[in-house]
Amino acid sequence: MKKGAKLVAAAIAAVLIAGGIAGWRRLASRRDGSLKYKTAVVAEGSIEGSVVTTGYVAPLNRVELKPPTSGRIDALLVQEGDAVRQGQVVAKMSSTSRAAILDAARALGPAEYKKWQDAYNPTPIVAPISGVIILKNVVVGQTINQDTVVYAMADKLIVIAQVDESDIGNVKLGQPARVALDSYPNRPVEGRVFDILYEGTNVANVITYNVKIAPFKTPPFFRSQMTANISIIYKTADQALLIPSVAVKTGEDQERYVLVPGPEGAPERRPVEIGIEGDAQDQVLSGLAKGETVIVSKKYVPQKETATSPLSFGRKKK
Repeated sequence: MKKGAKLVAAAIAAVLIAGGIAGWRRLASRRDGSLKYKTAVVAEGSIEGSVVTTGYVAPLNRVELKPPTSGRIDALLVQEGDAVRQGQVVAKMSSTSRAAILDAARALGPAEYKKWQDAYNPTPIVAPISGVIILKNVVVGQTINQDTVVYAMADKLIVIAQVDESDIGNVKLGQPARVALDSYPNRPVEGRVFDILYEGTNVANVITYNVKIAPFKTPPFFRSQMTANISIIYKTADQALLIPSVAVKTGEDQERYVLVPGPEGAPERRPVEIGIEGDAQDQVLSGLAKGETVIVSKKYVPQKETATSPLSFGRKKK
């Protein structure tokens, strides 16, 4: 056989083998019925539409306590986490002059030291508001000046949600919110939106707006700067028709539709109107009735029998 004829024969054989394998696979698929569908039944229930985002715990008002003069810390009277009232003395300090006099008197003996200690009273550092101490920034004996932060305190801890500009239109004052801290994911905290900032922040060309949420009751485990996962609920519905979100498709014309089993079992397209879109379920306003079945996705069932390959010359694989 000439070389050209051999090449043509080899090419024809390859095509026949490939075609035989493909045909065998198609026949095997039809024979064992491996192609099936996962379905779900249209059910009735409650659903909520929410803006899901992240944020953090922060003070509503953060106040830094600084000394009225330069000197040295003599006593710290409160610790982090302590609640204090407005006007309460939280620390005592010696001015630079008093510290120098006391240091000199101490070298002369206890009696001389007490004399000068009583003669010059220490300078008190006073809480300007009622709240909770969230930071202690110095230790006793430390030299400080008027720029040193001795304590930081907050009147109340809130949650700040960072909402994308595409979602901010759904957020309104007074809406309920649910907060779950990364540190305590199984202890959700309920609250309400009380402020929406007018100025956004641009990070990597993404605009976000800070939304302030006040917990109905601030739990003791709240700490400033804790990371939070937040759901701001803007709409709810009871006795709604619900289907899995993955069952809802969007056509090229932006029409929403689902696939339902047809008379012969083949999928049929059904237009639907969708209302609230939840995390895992969507509300159906029209197009489906309670109890109907929708196709969620395809699934493949393992073959029940081993098909015969055309290359095995009639023998089944063991």
